[in-house]
Amino acid sequence: MTCAWGSGIRWFASLAFFSVAATAGAQSSTGGPAGNPGWARVLGSVGLDLAPGPPSFVLLEGDSAQSRQWGFRPTGKTVQVASVEELREPRLEVVWRKPATEPVYELPPGARVFTRERWTGAPLVAGMRRDGKAVLWTIADIGEKGYEHFPYLLHALASLGVEFPFRGGRTWAFFDDSYRLRADSGFLARRWREAGIAAIHAAAWHFYEPDARRDEYLRQLIEACHREGILVYAWLELPHVSEQFWEDHPQWREKTATQQDAHLDWRKLMNLADPNCSQAVEAGLRALLNRFDWDGVNLAELYFESLYGPSAPDRFTPMNGVIRAEFRAKAGFDPIELFRRESPRYWERDRAAWKRFADYRASLTVRLQQHWLEAARGWKPDLDLVLTHIDDRFDAAMRDNLGADAARLLPLLDRLDFTFAIEDPATLWDLGPERYAEIARRYARLTRRLDKLAVDINIVPRYQDVYPTKKQVGSELFQLLHGGSQSFSRVLLYFEQSIGAADYDLLAAASAAVSRVEIDGQARIITAAQTAGVRWQGPARVDGRPWPAVDGSIAWIPAGRRRIERDAAPLRFHLLWLNADLTGARALPDGVELQYRSSARAPALVDFRPGKIEIDGSPAEAPVIEAADHFAVLLPRGERRARILAAR
Repeated sequence: MTCAWGSGIRWFASLAFFSVAATAGAQSSTGGPAGNPGWARVLGSVGLDLAPGPPSFVLLEGDSAQSRQWGFRPTGKTVQVASVEELREPRLEVVWRKPATEPVYELPPGARVFTRERWTGAPLVAGMRRDGKAVLWTIADIGEKGYEHFPYLLHALASLGVEFPFRGGRTWAFFDDSYRLRADSGFLARRWREAGIAAIHAAAWHFYEPDARRDEYLRQLIEACHREGILVYAWLELPHVSEQFWEDHPQWREKTATQQDAHLDWRKLMNLADPNCSQAVEAGLRALLNRFDWDGVNLAELYFESLYGPSAPDRFTPMNGVIRAEFRAKAGFDPIELFRRESPRYWERDRAAWKRFADYRASLTVRLQQHWLEAARGWKPDLDLVLTHIDDRFDAAMRDNLGADAARLLPLLDRLDFTFAIEDPATLWDLGPERYAEIARRYARLTRRLDKLAVDINIVPRYQDVYPTKKQVGSELFQLLHGGSQSFSRVLLYFEQSIGAADYDLLAAASAAVSRVEIDGQARIITAAQTAGVRWQGPARVDGRPWPAVDGSIAWIPAGRRRIERDAAPLRFHLLWLNADLTGARALPDGVELQYRSSARAPALVDFRPGKIEIDGSPAEAPVIEAADHFAVLLPRGERRARILAAR
């Protein structure tokens, strides 16, 4: 692991050099101070390193001839910098790993302060617009990662009028309505679409038992999401079923190795190995999925506790009677002996006995996962399936600690056709975004279905000592999202409410998987790993034909190498956005034609009232939802060619 990880760092450093380094002077061709790889990471996370033409901004660090030329001059006083106040988020705790003594600076007239030292108010990051450019100054080097000192540099550039060239639209996010009790569904859905969120995975256990008020809330949320072209998945956390199910069925509660009921953190785990419990849960979930207009199901974290394995017996599961009896019949001893210090089978004393139970437990996990995937496929065959699964390739201890074994599970991809979302273990949360390329490489050894691999990134306060913020915000968050989008078909964020308000506006730019931009006369040739949005004004031609997939500020192009250029003639009908892999589009005299690929329904937003819809050459029915400025058409899943024709 050391060699592979180190080579990844060297590769990224060389990429940073070619993106930012200049042959002379303090300013590079991308607008970053020469030789600073941190700026390459910051700018690259939102595609600013690929923007064609001269840079629209100037970046300055500390005291230099260029900084003084722009009016940033030291006063002779100094300030000790350790705690930083970001004026965009004043309550955010920002602490430098190494405090530093820095000069206090005089700023040019009209400069706006974005970041200051918390106790003295000394300016640390400031900027202005001059001569048609954004000028951004920082008191010190921004660091090798680009976020060691100042999390919100990209926000400052945006405030100074810098536009980000690309936009993604394939991010997924977990959603728990208990954190959004007073939020309007329409507002949330519009906000999510603007952030490039294509699907929310809603905490479905809150709706396991019918309740008129709560059910109406969820129906309104799903309708609002569909109106904005966003999909809604039922997020399940088996063996947790619901609070009420736990209260009603104490006889089916899972047991820990201390033989206590398995109420661990917020989850209350049930014994799915008990046939009666399993049948009751299956009936309840079938009813839940048929009660609402879901687009998919996410079976998340369907394995066991604890993160620390047998060393935490008060959290270790499963230790119910059914499992103990089944293992005893196979191995000749009760697995509870592994947790009794006086027993010769105690896990620290008899490692072979522990290994035998760990292997059994991993097999049991795959059995349960296969059962519930097959069950979900049977309940509603058109639903998209997702399995969120802890990574056990990068952190191999997860396999025995949690019973999670990706190598045994991934062969099921071909038969059951689900997305495998790899969750970062908490043990890796303090590592940088480069890890996603390495995680992707390790899973590529296990399956040829790379299109079905996703990554689940936890945006939460970390238990490790991390700087400058405990939670991933700003440039760190954007690098994580961008790195994940470059390495996987999907990025799933946990969770949408934990994303800071200041970060929402830039999420879509960070998720774009554009890797190269070439200039050919008046045309741009753009290479992207996924469908991507390109900032664009007016009519466009893509690969030589008039292009209908434009919304006035963004042109959506398929994955691959695409040539985009201006077109003289405006089109009457437009595809504003498609929540699917767009593989082709064509302007029609009376509507639009599009080709797409999607494992779930494919909402298409158009700027005209649909009349007739054709799928693969035949008339078809598809739900149409009217919004204030568009119509949403819910097209069927699969690899399709669709025509949406305007009403006469």
